[in-house]
Amino acid sequence: FWTPPHFWSLSLLMKDDYAKAGVPMLPVVRGETETRRQILLYSVLLYAVSQLPFCAGGFGLIYLAASVGLGALFIYGAYRLMKEATRSAALRLYLFSLAYLAALFAAMVLDARL
Repeated sequence: FWTPPHFWSLSLLMKDDYAKAGVPMLPVVRGETETRRQILLYSVLLYAVSQLPFCAGGFGLIYLAASVGLGALFIYGAYRLMKEATRSAALRLYLFSLAYLAALFAAMVLDARL
């Protein structure tokens, strides 16, 4: 569930290149508005799915706090992208998605070791 919002935010930035090359990326075939809507949808799904390791007993409160906080920031970034519809908002979300994944993995390690 992390990959679609990560990759689609990048594809919004590269839409013209994909179109010129004939690569059928979501922004090319469905448009930027639909792509931003899908990014927000998958960000909400990512938030929900990221809580499952805690609910299943695999991780504790450190992981839960990280997944809730990072997930909320991810949704906020996706919402801003939908409302602003700018290249800078797409770039911010793309870069945040990289930090999100690294921070969530770090929280897993910390939670397992403490």
